[in-house]
Amino acid sequence: MQPQTYLRHRRPFEAGFWILILGIHAVANSIVTNIDIARSGSSETARWEPWAWEWSSALVLLALVPALLAFDRRFSLQRGRIARNAAAHLAFSVPFSLLHVAGMVALREAVYAWMGSDYRFGDLSTNLGYEYLKDVRTYGYFLLAVYLYRFVLRRWQGEAGFLTEGREDLPAQPVTDRFLIKKLGREFLVRVEDIDWIEAAGNYVTLHVGERLYPLRETMAGIQARLDGRGFARVHRSAIVNLDRVREIEPFDTGDARAHMHGGDTVPVSRRYRQALKERLA
Repeated sequence: MQPQTYLRHRRPFEAGFWILILGIHAVANSIVTNIDIARSGSSETARWEPWAWEWSSALVLLALVPALLAFDRRFSLQRGRIARNAAAHLAFSVPFSLLHVAGMVALREAVYAWMGSDYRFGDLSTNLGYEYLKDVRTYGYFLLAVYLYRFVLRRWQGEAGFLTEGREDLPAQPVTDRFLIKKLGREFLVRVEDIDWIEAAGNYVTLHVGERLYPLRETMAGIQARLDGRGFARVHRSAIVNLDRVREIEPFDTGDARAHMHGGDTVPVSRRYRQALKERLA
């Protein structure tokens, strides 16, 4: 599969990854727990109970993944902010654990009631501490998986950089007419004029070049300043377009609009930028 094909369908793949990983974990733990119970000779635990324990935990963790990803977008562990944002993640792991425990207990109580039994969580203070120690490790594993995935995806997809970049202590320089793309050990150039539009993507912006997408570590304000005077216009808080690539502007009654690009993409245009865009295209 080519990276651009994957990127067009990445959301289902990413959702499938979390479902698969947590599902395998729940099934494996349920089977192992039942084996341990059988070896111990205990008859106090029904065979369905480990399945209720593991799947209730897995389903709540799955529901909490979007919250973790949203929090990480706000407090990304990027260079220069690692210590501060790591502390924020550690603090967020507390409500993460509390929500996990509350959700899985509620699910277990529902399953036990359906099976004609009662579920008891046990001593609250002791078990909350125990569950948090497990949850903080799970939280860390989730973050590790997210950052490893992003690293691999950037290497496979290719990552853009400024040709004028030098030492980090030097002030930012204007963009030349080329971006340097590094992909799987290879380097090649992309002309600024070949960029169709630019999209905000967390701590990165994404350069849309035909059917290809290249991440660039830069803010929207930063890339807008670097491209000033090169035929690009901000049209939305999360989008900048190459004016030469705009084919048509589709207005809406709300005052917003949509830009149709020559490559087939559509880009949102907010009412704040709509009039200025029309004037620059006139």
